[in-house]
Amino acid sequence: MKKFFSILLFVCISLAVFSQNKPQQFVYLKGKPATFDAARLARLDSALQKLVDNGTIPHAVTFVTHHGRVIHNKAFGWRNVENKIPCRTDDYFRMASQTKAITAVAVMTLFEEGKILLDEPIKKYIPEFENPQVLVSFNEKDSTFTTRPAKKDITIRNLLTHTSGISYGNATTRKIYDKMGIPTMPLYTQENKKLGDIIKILAKCPLEHDPGDKFTYGMSLDVLGYLIEVVSGKPIDQYFKEKIFEPLGMKNTCFYLPQGAENRLVTLYQKDKNTPLTPNPLQLYQTYSFVGARTFLSTGAGLVGTIEDYARFCQMILNGGEFNGKRILGRKTVELMCRNQVGDLRGEIGFGLAFDDFRAAYAHESIASEGSLRWGGMFGTDYIIDPKEDLILLFYINLQPNTTGTDFKVLFHNLVYQALK
Repeated sequence: MKKFFSILLFVCISLAVFSQNKPQQFVYLKGKPATFDAARLARLDSALQKLVDNGTIPHAVTFVTHHGRVIHNKAFGWRNVENKIPCRTDDYFRMASQTKAITAVAVMTLFEEGKILLDEPIKKYIPEFENPQVLVSFNEKDSTFTTRPAKKDITIRNLLTHTSGISYGNATTRKIYDKMGIPTMPLYTQENKKLGDIIKILAKCPLEHDPGDKFTYGMSLDVLGYLIEVVSGKPIDQYFKEKIFEPLGMKNTCFYLPQGAENRLVTLYQKDKNTPLTPNPLQLYQTYSFVGARTFLSTGAGLVGTIEDYARFCQMILNGGEFNGKRILGRKTVELMCRNQVGDLRGEIGFGLAFDDFRAAYAHESIASEGSLRWGGMFGTDYIIDPKEDLILLFYINLQPNTTGTDFKVLFHNLVYQALK
């Protein structure tokens, strides 16, 4: 009997240890996945291929993992439609606002090192944000405007949660930004400018509302990129590389493409439901990552990378801050980042310190589990981190604008989840 209980205790301890283990590398399955219905999962392939074949989308790349096992990682369509260059799973995509979560994690590394507190005013580190002003009126004739003092200072938490009052510019504030010399949305420029220079100008522009009063999506994460530079004393690209990219094995994520890698960047297309696919005519969007001065590092929207690289980042969050045998953040810090921080300011959906938070009030809107985290980029890339199912989903496309009437990311979510056993 004593021997029996010793064996039982050993088994229980072993199971407990095993249950706490998180995958440190992706396992690429060779056969059919045990946790997904293969026939139902094939619907994803047929749906995406049909969209390519009928000219609705130019390309797509998928990456789905369950318990660290890669369930689906395929490329569809063309890197360049006109020249019939096939899209590959290791192609570079413009990630745009997927950059923001990486910046938020970098901020939280400073938080964990005791170098910042979330509710400190940003003016403590960037003095130009002393005495923030809120816009009152704007004169269309001469672009002059009036302001009033903000009721509160902008905090680091306000910036992480897009409640700072800093936007990308509405019909009025965009004209102010243009007049002040702030690069176009979403902060791309081929001129010889640096992030800190632009943020100091931005600090002189009026806010759209008092800090904390509303959720206003905008350039807050670019401000935090400069904060990281100020506090760490390092350029932001170097900080990202040392703290996140190298530890996680993200070898193909960068602000500017390496020499010769531009041929691996997919072409950015646009699509209207009544017109064929055509390359987006904005050359700044097409080429910002490999031409020009290459000095401006937008921590809100500037990164390009491969889907597998970003999957590593997502798995790190799903694992509670660790992947590739390297701990980036502590478990409790990740838990903090995943909690809704904005109350009802976004309506039913919540927002943490980097992502959408699918709280209970939003559960009826998505097939994803309550507690899932989501964000994406303006060019079409998207991801979901689902802790309940131990699942990550990434969908990459570069299609902007998309006025087809179909939300391809939601279509992708549905086709993945419906195959889950």
